[in-house]
Amino acid sequence: MSNGKKGTLGQAIGIMLFLIAAIASGMNLWGADVHIPLLVAATVASIVAITNGWKWSELLEGAVETISSAMAAIIVLMIIGMVVGTWKAAGIVPAMIYYGLQVLSPGIFLVATLLITSIVSLATGSSWTTAATIGIALMGVGQGLGIPAPIIAGCVVSGSYFGDKMSPLSDTTNLAPAVAGATLFDHIRHMVYTTGVSYIIALVLFAIIGMKYAGQALDMAQINTINSALTGSFNINILLLLPPVIVITMVALKTPAIPGLFGGAVLGGIWAMVFQGAGMADIIGAAHYGFDIDTGVEMVNNLVNGGGMDSMMWTVSLILCAMIFGGIMDKAGFLEAIVGAMAKAAKSTGSLVLFTILTEIFMNLTAGDQYLAIVLPGKMFKDEYAKRGLKPKNLSRVLEDAGTLTSPLVPWNSCGAYMHATLGVHPFAYAPYAFLNIINPFVSVIFAYTGFTMEYFDEEEVA
Repeated sequence: MSNGKKGTLGQAIGIMLFLIAAIASGMNLWGADVHIPLLVAATVASIVAITNGWKWSELLEGAVETISSAMAAIIVLMIIGMVVGTWKAAGIVPAMIYYGLQVLSPGIFLVATLLITSIVSLATGSSWTTAATIGIALMGVGQGLGIPAPIIAGCVVSGSYFGDKMSPLSDTTNLAPAVAGATLFDHIRHMVYTTGVSYIIALVLFAIIGMKYAGQALDMAQINTINSALTGSFNINILLLLPPVIVITMVALKTPAIPGLFGGAVLGGIWAMVFQGAGMADIIGAAHYGFDIDTGVEMVNNLVNGGGMDSMMWTVSLILCAMIFGGIMDKAGFLEAIVGAMAKAAKSTGSLVLFTILTEIFMNLTAGDQYLAIVLPGKMFKDEYAKRGLKPKNLSRVLEDAGTLTSPLVPWNSCGAYMHATLGVHPFAYAPYAFLNIINPFVSVIFAYTGFTMEYFDEEEVA
């Protein structure tokens, strides 16, 4: 039995202010990544917790438990690196870029990207799989069409997280109703309101941005240069598109992510041997260290090189640092102190939803994990929603409106770090264009304050 006292609200706020100051000064003054500031903040949180009576062994246990909860995601991340490396070596990614440039134009590209990634993520239930397969290819196609990478990445993230939020195959779509006490399909149907409005707005915004590029003359010389470099460096064949189809189908058929994605890496290796004449050493090297080739065109080199398990190690170390900080904050009761204060301050239904969403965003910022951003606020606010007669599906919807969707916007969150590593664009760069992710929390709050689609228990159900 621990003798440690739960952290106070003042202590929790002080640690958070220190974290913000450490990250801001590290990035702006010394050009540092967020890893060391996170560990320094974790050290400060540990010192404060120890003064509250917590033992270091207990805090370490909290950090290890939190890291354990993220291990599956870390393994997936490493395998994704292998997939990207072998798919580039096999010519799969180059082929997707090549054929994409044949059929897509700048004017329709962003709308098509949003729809394609939405369909794939809805079918697979995985934003990570979507971004790592079709997302990477669309990044290459879009840049070939002259569209800035941050805009494309924002569009890919929006579409990828549509399915992560709405698909019955998604882990978060199942987790949120389980925490809130709702049923899966009640939860999905209830999300249609907020997500549908947000999605339509996002679609319109991407269409408007696409019109700007539609008015520009298509640089056929550049596209021809890209295609010539691709066909000159790779054996482009329509059969190269088969592995992505197989992987997406496997995930849609509920094949577990780790064996399914590893199978994708194996397919990449086989395709590299068959279509590009790669040897085993080449394949192992691409899977481990990434693919490297000089096509003679710098832009094409940037599109087709990279990947490999090693390319994900920066992201893996970031996730570990974030999990250490989040685990200590959770174990010592600092997170609970802030969440509890928000729950008490919520007076109306609108303010209750607002504070729930702010808590989820806070959790994504501090704990660095979207699952904690769903589970902890869900546990903290569940009774409060019930006291006010709100059906569980209201809470489960709110948990996803912000807990799921804001996670890829935070660079040190596991989701933000993953998207950064996979798409090659910093979350702060693509965040302004991740329209679905930004708009959905605002729509959720507006619905709550107006009462629109907020469902209450009737007298018979309460009785």
